[in-house]
Amino acid sequence: MTRNPSEGVYPATDDYVHALEVKGAQRLLFVAGTMGLDAQGVPGVTLDDQLELIWSNIRAILASAGMTVDNIVRLTSYLRDPSYADANAKARVAALGGRPVPTTALVARRWSASGWSRSR
Repeated sequence: MTRNPSEGVYPATDDYVHALEVKGAQRLLFVAGTMGLDAQGVPGVTLDDQLELIWSNIRAILASAGMTVDNIVRLTSYLRDPSYADANAKARVAALGGRPVPTTALVARRWSASGWSRSR
């Protein structure tokens, strides 16, 4: 059940919800994430190709647990460029059949691993 309070917080939109309540959950699957790579590790050529691969990979991961995209209750997307936001949102809405879930999209132009080593 979506939770979009009408007081004390800005309004939700048609494709954005503040929270999703899950009652009686008996199984949880935590997915580390996936990229727009095919089964051989080759990236899709275009952004649309990569988004298609991402959702294909997500469906395969969910299927390995006997689940579907209907079991998704939260999403975070990491985008390399803010210009990808619209295409990412359209792909998400299409993949979920228009069902809104709490979603965050972060733009990460550069990741730095300084200070981290394999021994940690």
